[in-house]
Amino acid sequence: MTAPTGEPPDRSAPNVRALVGLVAGRRTSWVVLGFWLVAAVVTAGLADRLGSVQDDDSGSSLPAGAESAQVLRVQTSTASEAPLAAVVVYSRPTGLTGADRAKLAADARGFAGRADLGGTVVGPTLAADGTAARIAIPLDLGPDPFDRVAEAVGTIREAARRDTTGMTVYVTGPAGALADQSAAVSGLDRRLLLATVAVVVVILLVTYRSPVLWLLPVLCAGLALVAAQAVVYLLARYGQLTVTADSSAILTILVFGAATDYGLLLIARYREELRRHRDRYDAMGLALRRSAPAILASAGTAAAAMSCLLLADLGWTRGLGPVLAVGVLTGLVVMLTAFPALLVSCGRWVFWPARPRYDSGVGFGSGTTGFGSGTSGSGSGSGISGSVGGAAGAVGGVGVVGWWGRIGLLVARRPRVTWLATTLALGTLALGVVQLDATGLTAQESFRGSHESVHGERVLTRHFASGTGTPIAVVSRPDQAERVRAVLGTVAGVDPRSLTSTELRAGQAYLEAMLAHPAGSRAAYDTVDRVRAAMRTVPEARALVGGETAIQLDVQRTARSDRNLLMPIVFAVVFAILVLLLRSLVAPLLLVGTVVLSFAAALGASVLVFRYVFGFTGEDSSLPLYLFVFLVALGVDYNIFLMTRVREETVRYGTRRATLIGLAATGGVITSAGLVLAGTFAVLTTLPLTMIVQLGFAVAFGILLDTIVVRSVLVPALSLDVGRYLWWPHRLFRDADPDGPMMRSEPGTGPATPADTVTG
Repeated sequence: MTAPTGEPPDRSAPNVRALVGLVAGRRTSWVVLGFWLVAAVVTAGLADRLGSVQDDDSGSSLPAGAESAQVLRVQTSTASEAPLAAVVVYSRPTGLTGADRAKLAADARGFAGRADLGGTVVGPTLAADGTAARIAIPLDLGPDPFDRVAEAVGTIREAARRDTTGMTVYVTGPAGALADQSAAVSGLDRRLLLATVAVVVVILLVTYRSPVLWLLPVLCAGLALVAAQAVVYLLARYGQLTVTADSSAILTILVFGAATDYGLLLIARYREELRRHRDRYDAMGLALRRSAPAILASAGTAAAAMSCLLLADLGWTRGLGPVLAVGVLTGLVVMLTAFPALLVSCGRWVFWPARPRYDSGVGFGSGTTGFGSGTSGSGSGSGISGSVGGAAGAVGGVGVVGWWGRIGLLVARRPRVTWLATTLALGTLALGVVQLDATGLTAQESFRGSHESVHGERVLTRHFASGTGTPIAVVSRPDQAERVRAVLGTVAGVDPRSLTSTELRAGQAYLEAMLAHPAGSRAAYDTVDRVRAAMRTVPEARALVGGETAIQLDVQRTARSDRNLLMPIVFAVVFAILVLLLRSLVAPLLLVGTVVLSFAAALGASVLVFRYVFGFTGEDSSLPLYLFVFLVALGVDYNIFLMTRVREETVRYGTRRATLIGLAATGGVITSAGLVLAGTFAVLTTLPLTMIVQLGFAVAFGILLDTIVVRSVLVPALSLDVGRYLWWPHRLFRDADPDGPMMRSEPGTGPATPADTVTG
C-alpha cells in the first residue's frame, strides 16, 4: 500500500480563516504591522511603570483571617506600617573597650532621634562574654517599606561604622535583610532581560544557522513582553492585582520563552509550506491554518492552568496566576498576528542561507522494509517500519524521517518495553522527593552569596540568647492583659525579661516579647506554636499571636494549604481541556499522567541537586505548587504540539503510522522550543535569591525532561502500544486502521482517494 500526497481538506474554523486572511494578506499584513508599531509606542510607557506597583510585603499577602494578619492590623493602627526592626551588631573578638561602649551609647542616642523611628530604641545590650553588643531600632517606613528600606538602613550603617577602629559592625534584623533583598534585585529586570535575550538569540542561531531569521521572533517576543507588562501594570494599578518582584521576573522569562516557542512552531510549518507553494502568502495562509489550532490550544491550556492560582489564599500566589496568564495570552496574540505578518512580508530571503525552495521537499523512510518519495506520493512497506516509509513519502517534506524518525523506529520495535523502562527511570528520579523540605526558607537561606544581614545574624546567634530584634506580638482583650502577660512569660522560647509594658492599640491590649531563637528559624516557629497553644488556655482573652516570625509561619502554612487545593484542580482543568481538544478520554489521561510523572521526577532530581550541588538545606514552601503548575501547563504544550499532529495524520494513515509521522515532523521544532524555554528559565539560576534559583533550575530541568524523554520516548511508546484505543470513545477509535493508511492507492495508479473519511 502507498500513502497519499494529496493535501487534507481545509477544515479550519471560520474565525481561524478570518485571522489568516488578515495577517497573511498581501496588503492587510502591513496594516497589522502598523497597528503593532503604534501599540508598542503606547504600551512602552505603561510597561516602565510596572515596578511602581510591586508589593513584596509578606504580611499583605496573607488572607485577612490569618491570625498574624489580624495582629498586623492592630500593629498598624497607630502607625503607617508595623515597625520594621534594624539590629546593629558590634563585635570585637578581644572584648569591647570603654571607648567602644561610649560609642555604642552615643549611637543609641543618635538612633533615638531618627525621624522614621517607629518605637523605642532598645540597647545597647552587651553579650555575656563582653565581646559583642546590639542595638535594636524599630523603623516606621510607611505603607511600602521596600522602597525606603535601602536608604534607611544605609544611613544606619554609615553612622554605626563611624569611628569603629578594630570593631566589626553589621546591620541585620528584618530591616537589614529587606535592604539586602532590595540591593539584590536592584536592576534585576534589565539584567534578566539581557540574559534572556542572549540565551534565545544563541539557541535560534544554532537552530536556524541564519544571521537574519533569529531577529524576527526576538523582536516579536520583546513586543509581547512590553504589551504584557503594560496590561499587568494596569491590572495592578486599577484592578488590585498583586505583583511582586518575583512574578515580574518570571513574567519576563515566560513571555520570551513561550512567545519564541509559538514562533518556532509557526516557522517550521511555514517552511514546510514554502516547499509546496510558489507563493509565500499562500504558504503562510496554510501554515497559519494548520499551526494556529495547536498554538491556540497550547496557550489556552497554559493560561487556564495558571489562572487556577486565582483560587489561592496567599496573595502573591493568587496574583501570580493572572500575571502569567496575561504573559502567555499576550505572547499568543503577538505571535499569531504581528509575527506571521512580519515573516511573510520579509519573503524567502529571511531564511538565508538555507532558503526553502519550491518543490524541494523529499520524504523517505529508513529500515529494510520501508521507503517513500516526497514528491511522487508513493511508498511501500509492511509493519511499522515499512509504514513510516510510505507515510513519509506521502507527506513530502513534512514526513522526512531523519533523526526523529529513526528514534521513532527504535521506539516502535518494542514500545511496551520502552515505556515501562522509561516510567521506571522517571520513577527512580522521583524518589528524591523524600528529601524535600518545603517548610520554607529562613532569612539566611533566602539569599545566595555574601550578605551583611546574614553575617550579622550569625554573630547575634553566637552571642545572644534572644532573637534578632523581631519580637512576637500578642493582642488580647484589655481586661485579660495581665493574665496573658503572665502566661506568655512562662512559654519556653520566650525571653521573659523582654516583655514590654502592656499598651492599648485599636481598643485591644498589645504586648511584645523577644524570641530566644533567631527570627524566622524553625526553632522560632516552634515557639510561635507554643505561644498560640498557651493563649488557648485563656480563651476569654481571645488572644491572637503575630509578629514577623508568626507571619512567615502563616505564609508557609497557607502555601501548603494552597498546594493541596490547587494541584488537583490544575490537573482536572488540564485534563478537561485535553478531552475537548482531542475528543478522547484515553489520550488525555495518558498525556496528563506522563506530565505528572515528569513533574515528580523533576522535583525529585532537583531536590537532590539542591542538597548535594547547590548546598541548599531546604526548599521554599511555594516551590512544589509553582513547579507543578509550570510543568503541567508548559509540559502539556509539547504533548499538544505532538498529539494534534498525530491526530491530524491518524485520519489519513492510522494511529501507529501517524505517531511516527508526528514525531518525525514535530521532533525538531519541539526540541528547539524546549531548549528555548529551558534556557530562559535557566537564566533565573544566576540570581541571588534562593527561591528564584530553585524555581528556575527545577523548571528548566523539568522542561528538558519533558522535551527529550517524555515527548520523544514515553508518549510515542504509549501511543504505539495503545494504538487506536488512544482515541476512545471518539469514532476515530472505531474507524482508524492502526497499521495501515485510511486513504489507499496502488503504486502507479494516480492520486489517492479516501477509503474512509473520519472527521472531528
